[in-house]
Amino acid sequence: MVRIRVLVVDDHRIFAESLAAALAAEPDVEVSAAGSGPAALRCLERAAGEGRRFDVLLADADLGGAVPGARPAVPVPDGDAAGPVDGISLVAGVRAAQPRVRIVVLAEKDDARRAALALQAGASGWVAKDCSLSRLLTVVRGVLRDETHLPPALLTGVLRELTAARRHRTESERLVESLTPREREVLRCMVAGLGRKAVAERLFLSPHTVRTHMQNVLGKLGVHSTLAAVALARRAGVGPADLAGEVVERGGQLA
Repeated sequence: MVRIRVLVVDDHRIFAESLAAALAAEPDVEVSAAGSGPAALRCLERAAGEGRRFDVLLADADLGGAVPGARPAVPVPDGDAAGPVDGISLVAGVRAAQPRVRIVVLAEKDDARRAALALQAGASGWVAKDCSLSRLLTVVRGVLRDETHLPPALLTGVLRELTAARRHRTESERLVESLTPREREVLRCMVAGLGRKAVAERLFLSPHTVRTHMQNVLGKLGVHSTLAAVALARRAGVGPADLAGEVVERGGQLA
């Protein structure tokens, strides 16, 4: 019999242990539990190293604390520098580290916006914590067949959120495309968290020139702060500059 390896992640120990015990009663399910995002990532890494990868991750939507190394592939609202710091960031971290693991988010209540963020981050399902065991097993087995599972009541709201996110991304991409190559490089440095002096040193420019480029970037993107520019850049899919040794243009030549 092929066994499904499931990892339950919830910082409420009694719930996690109860759910794990209920799932373990199924003859084709093998379950482990973790009480935090970092613990879950360590568990996944250890299992992969032993050649016993988990198939499905059941993650609490309200899991507390940021997950080290998780960079959510989801839009970050203006003014929200950290982005999602709960179970959704765990989804992004696991998808980046082990893309073959299917992820189902367990939620206390329906929330179309957060469900959409979870799907964008890489989750395959959003399920109520108080759903029946048979329903949860249906979802677990379904996501292994590459199905996506959402409560029917959330479907319209989630589709609306995803459509709006696509529209915002398209508009953000259009604004980023209006930048010159040098301005885009400056923007990538901003996304990487570099200040004006560090950008100047990296691009072999004067601080005054970098200041001008940054002002031009803000103006063309239609925002009033570096934080808002970074948020828009993330929505457009602009990644940070590679600080480990990316080739940099200097005076029209490659340095």
